[in-house]
This record gives sequence, C-alpha cells and structure tokens, in this order.
Amino acid sequence: MSTIKTEVLNLEAIKGMCFFDPHIHMTSRTTDDYQAMADAGIVAIIEPAFWLGQPRTGLASFRDYYNSLIGWERFRSSQFGIKHYCTIGLNAREANNIDLAEQVMELLPLFIYKEGVVGIGEIGFDDQTPAEEKYYRLQLALAKQAELPVQVHTPHRDKKKGTIRSMEIALEHQLNPTHVIIDHNNEETVEEVLNRGFWAAFTIYPFTKMGNERMVALVKKYGSERIMINSAADWGISDPLAVPKTAALMKAYGIPEKDIELVTYQNAITAFAQSGQLDVTSFLAMKQIDQREKFAGNSILRGGQQPRIDKSSIIIS
Repeated sequence: MSTIKTEVLNLEAIKGMCFFDPHIHMTSRTTDDYQAMADAGIVAIIEPAFWLGQPRTGLASFRDYYNSLIGWERFRSSQFGIKHYCTIGLNAREANNIDLAEQVMELLPLFIYKEGVVGIGEIGFDDQTPAEEKYYRLQLALAKQAELPVQVHTPHRDKKKGTIRSMEIALEHQLNPTHVIIDHNNEETVEEVLNRGFWAAFTIYPFTKMGNERMVALVKKYGSERIMINSAADWGISDPLAVPKTAALMKAYGIPEKDIELVTYQNAITAFAQSGQLDVTSFLAMKQIDQREKFAGNSILRGGQQPRIDKSSIIIS
C-alpha cells in the first residue's frame, strides 16, 4: 500500500461524522482525552472491564471498580457529551487467581443487569490456561442466561489458536455468533472469524495489535460487514483518537463513506444494541453539557476552573 502524506490525515476530512469506540478504557485516561474525543466526533463509547496493570488482591476492589464503570466514569464521560456504556466481566489474566475468581463469579450477577451494561466482557484467553477456560465458560453461560452480547479478548500470544478456541467454546455453549464480538483480530484471524459468523473487532493500537494502514487494507479486502474498529486505549501507549484517525485514513484511500460509517460507528451499535441497553437517540441527544453538575457530591472541575457548557466552548480560557 502506498504511503499517504501526513498532511492529508487531518480530522477536518471527517468533520461532521459521528464515531463509536466500542472498546476503550477511560478509567485510565484523562479529561483532556475526553475533550479531544468529543471534538473529533466520538459520541459514544463502551468501556470493558479489564485488569489495572497489577493484580487486584480482594473482592472489594472488583466491586469498587465495577461500581466506577456504572457510576463515576459514566458521569465523567457525560460531562463531555459522550455516552458511556460498559461491559462487565472477569478478565482472563485475573481468572488465574482461582480463589478470587470464584468470589468474582458470585459478584457478577449483581452488576450485569445494571443500566448501561451492554455485555459480558472483556473475557477470554491470555495464557490459555485451564483456569482461563473454566471462567470463560462460566461467563458465557452467564451471558446466555442474561441474553447479553459477549466481548471476547483474544490472546496476544498464539493468537490464531486462542481465537479459534474462543469461538469453538462459544458455539459449544450454543451462543449465536451474532451475539459474540471477537476482539483484537489481525490478518491471521479475520477470515476464520467472519466465515464462522462472528463479529470481527480490530484494535488500532501501536505496535502490538493493528495499524491504521493495515486496517484500511483489510476493509478493502473484506468489506465492512460485521467489522468494527476500536482503540482499546488504556494505561499503555495508546491513542483515544484511533477510530476517527483511521476513518480519516480510510477516506484518504477512497473507501466509501457508507463503509467507513459501518466500521467506525453503526456495526458496533448493531452488535451491542442486542443487549437492549443501547439507545442511539440518547447519545445523539447529548448536546448540552453543564460541567457544574455533580456526582456523589463531586464534579470534574477543580479550583477556579470554568465549566464547559456546550461542545463548542473550551474548558480553559
């Protein structure tokens, strides 16, 4: 693929478009990121439950974290005009702490039916251990019982094997592939995922997952059906604007706008709306912002900061 000049890839090219990032860890990000995302056209996000960079040591830390996903973080997002949804689950890495994992499994049913929870996730494999498989299966059963979509984390190592195994287990549990979003795909896994009828999500993440230009090539090859992109921006080196930036690159390479819209917006909505929790009208209606509002007695403003009342104003003068 030929190189697109840097100056072509400005966000003005996709100004006026709306974007949905269905996998981003905003607990790890700053309010500056929220402001930049809103200005770039991101109107809604999904924040999957994941690990924090070091293992949790007790059940209370899981409870507090899940509460933050359905509470403070949803409020913080709203203060920038972005609708926040989440998926709740026990991540693969921490599934290997069996004693704690057993306790978390008892906690999950208290959260998965909460407002704004659009799926079970992110769950799946990391090192592909027996413990990871055990808790993946238990959470698939929970998702089936709750009639919620599943957001599957595929492993960084031996990805193709882990991806195929993830899908096979989901089918063993008689989940409809259209209710399962297989994430972190690459060129090695995409065809298998699409052929089996699952949603194929791609993470635009520096060096370790999928690049912008590679993603453009995949959309050119496979089209836009059942394909979505996300940033998975977290506490690592990552980009919360990966979705709109990739949209700009797609436009520069001549991909039709209807396909860009499917990959960066509509497909995620279609997949996660199966939860019954995702209402497009609610996040498109989030025009007015008043950062003087409070959650549990706290606002996002500090000291003499001036509130951002609407999307066209700035937070610091």
